[in-house]
Amino acid sequence: MMGGCSMLAPTPAPHGEVQGASTSGAELAQSDVNRIATLGMRDNLDSLYHLLDKLYRRNPAEWKKTASSRELAIKRVRDAIEARQPWPELQGKHDIQALSLALTPDFSGDRAAAFIYGAADMIIVAHGGKTSFYLIDGFDAQYLYNAARNMEIAAWILSNRKNTAGQPLLLSNDMSESEHNISFEREFGKIIARIDLLAEMTTEKYRRAGISYLQNLVGGTFLQFLPVR
Repeated sequence: MMGGCSMLAPTPAPHGEVQGASTSGAELAQSDVNRIATLGMRDNLDSLYHLLDKLYRRNPAEWKKTASSRELAIKRVRDAIEARQPWPELQGKHDIQALSLALTPDFSGDRAAAFIYGAADMIIVAHGGKTSFYLIDGFDAQYLYNAARNMEIAAWILSNRKNTAGQPLLLSNDMSESEHNISFEREFGKIIARIDLLAEMTTEKYRRAGISYLQNLVGGTFLQFLPVR
């Protein structure tokens, strides 16, 4: 009986734990929304670098167009994104123009690099061209919302559009009979969810500011202490 019970008991799984960021003096110049936006941007860029690694593993011919190793190719893209340097194969284009060019069927360069660079640049532009945010910074909720929808569109195009040879632009999700891999879709979903959450927080921030103002007006009249002597 005891053996049967032990077989039914749940087995702990190593799912990890929440890792908080180290505290820095710069946080003194950040509101809660600023801090969430900064962490969200960090995580979104990390997700894009993870997607780039996965794309390179499934499409090794792409990194071989520009680098001697997959690791070096990833580093070059990452350095260009974080230094806000133009990506040569995108002909000086940025934002949605860069993303659109990377997803054209006749693009002959490193499509994985161009796609990830274009996606990252579009997200950064939607956040006001910055990757860290402080009290002087604000957000446009509609731009953030649009960026999330752009990521949905880009993910769909990547999975469905064909190149001039009739093949997928890049191998990503695999829904064949022999394999069921939707890890790319999950990573895109994380990025989209983070951006959507910040868009909602931005809208809520201004809405709550108006409500707080009215609460203070009402409270100033009706919520005053009364004399007791």
